[in-house]
Amino acid sequence: MKIAVTGCNGSVGKRVVELALRRGHTVVGIDHNAQAEGQAVQHAQFTFVQADLKDFEVVMRVLGGSDGVVHLAACRAPDDYKVITHNSNVVISWNVLRACAELEINRIAQASSVNVITMVFSQTCKFEYFPIDELHRCLPDEPYGLSKVICELQAETIVRRYPSMRIASLRLHWSVPSRLHAQRDDPTLRSKDLWGYVQEDSAADAFLLALTEETGKWSGHEAFFIVAPVVAMDEDSRELRERFYPDVPITEGKDVSGSAGFFDCRKAERLLGWVHKDAESTR
Repeated sequence: MKIAVTGCNGSVGKRVVELALRRGHTVVGIDHNAQAEGQAVQHAQFTFVQADLKDFEVVMRVLGGSDGVVHLAACRAPDDYKVITHNSNVVISWNVLRACAELEINRIAQASSVNVITMVFSQTCKFEYFPIDELHRCLPDEPYGLSKVICELQAETIVRRYPSMRIASLRLHWSVPSRLHAQRDDPTLRSKDLWGYVQEDSAADAFLLALTEETGKWSGHEAFFIVAPVVAMDEDSRELRERFYPDVPITEGKDVSGSAGFFDCRKAERLLGWVHKDAESTR
């Protein structure tokens, strides 16, 4: 499969490129920034293209000939909390999706975020239940989370007009090399993030599964939470909830205790076959 990876120089983008090449795919890496000297990928099946994806004609050119697209290019935080992140992310995501429709590229996996719900960038977290799944309402109060809600709505829109397309919006948590990198001594510092994370190689695996899975279990557009099943804290999850979110109910039949995380990723396991793996088991 020839896979275009936008944002290929980012932490997850690099892992997607490496994993795709290991699995025998041909990869076109696309990024606004040039690859750093000494860090450029040297592989016969890899090509790098520097491009500004805010220009639709450029997007059409660089995606041409691809069989699938992993779309990771985006501003990763609200930055000025005004217009830069929102406008950039919304334009780039639409350009990529619309170009895929024009080019008849029917397999797309795009990076969404856990911040589609109110989390670390929000003024106040409003969690309705634990563990959080894809039915939880998306009510962000900041431009980054809003841009990711819109990119999911764009996917919903494009597949209605082009039903042959299949788009996965992967709601990534903080992508890190290992659980250790996400740990903090003071749980207050991570409370708005629900002490979550995703190991970056495991996140890369989710993107490739979203492109290549052909069991027929899903079609159109689907959103998936991609989060480790455990918290990045040594404190018991039940104690964390009682300390920080005592009024948030636990869904009947579910359990958030011990090391269990606050997100339910069973949809990704059921439809994509994705199971989170930590650093020592991803190679």
